[in-house]
Amino acid sequence: MTKSDHQTKPIYQQIYTVVKEIPVGRVATYGQIGHVAGCSTPRMVGYAMAGLPKGTDVPWHRVINAAGKISPRGNPISSEIQRQLLQEEGITFTKSGNVNLNTYRWSGPTWEWLVEHGLDPEGLINR
Repeated sequence: MTKSDHQTKPIYQQIYTVVKEIPVGRVATYGQIGHVAGCSTPRMVGYAMAGLPKGTDVPWHRVINAAGKISPRGNPISSEIQRQLLQEEGITFTKSGNVNLNTYRWSGPTWEWLVEHGLDPEGLINR
């Protein structure tokens, strides 16, 4: 994929491509995903996650807010499902419901992955 391919790919697809890279047992914040996707706000990432169809292979549950919490949803069951899925991957929560981002935050895609997907690694580092 060239840089121009990435720039013409719909934003939700860019976001989903990044989220698919988050490994089991790790989380990323909405802002982190938006930053890597290159043109998205945390809110847009939230909309993209909410827009996923049932049965998707995008690991939406690995995306949490910058405070290390699961963001509330219209349906409280969704938050419980997200917590359960994260716990099944070995992620623990504090008594206040936070994930320790120092322990579980994904460090981001590799330099090679960024280049392969048409993103400028140096531009991302310098943002």
